[in-house]
Amino acid sequence: MKSERIILGIDPGTTIMGFGLIKVENKQMKFMQLNELQLSKYSDPYVKLKLIFERTIELIDTYHPDEIAIEAPFFGKNVQSMLKLGRAQGVAMAAGLSRDIPITEYLPKKIKMAITGNGNASKEQVAKMLQSLLGLKSLPKNLDSTDGLAAAVCHFYNSGKTQMGKSYSGWAAFVKQNPKKIK
Repeated sequence: MKSERIILGIDPGTTIMGFGLIKVENKQMKFMQLNELQLSKYSDPYVKLKLIFERTIELIDTYHPDEIAIEAPFFGKNVQSMLKLGRAQGVAMAAGLSRDIPITEYLPKKIKMAITGNGNASKEQVAKMLQSLLGLKSLPKNLDSTDGLAAAVCHFYNSGKTQMGKSYSGWAAFVKQNPKKIK
């Protein structure tokens, strides 16, 4: 494990993609950035996926993260929403994999548990805890960016532990771990 590394956290979505970056130095987290990609003004779902891919590549090329932590889609009753979220997550993962960056996926409850100690915490509780942990002066209007940041912080807390999420170091690892997804 490197003593200095950058973790990009992503909360995938087709309306808003949130992301946050932290730098780890001497086992200490330092806040770098959080922001979001607004996609609601685009009606074409394929344009949205293209923009998610391009923005993720741009973040990778700008900040050079060593690892990516991504929130896994939650399983709800609306199959169409789950499919859209899965596609958004997939293109963000593909961007990271295209640059050979290891990716770890975390369930929303695991992220909330890592940040607040409560797997059922609200977005507001997660954001407030991040504000306290990282010394953020203010919080954004939309909390999708703090959800992305929370994924990065969750990954930091889980570094060196047995991974509970799925982790891929490249396309070969993804294919090997997901043979049924390949035709």
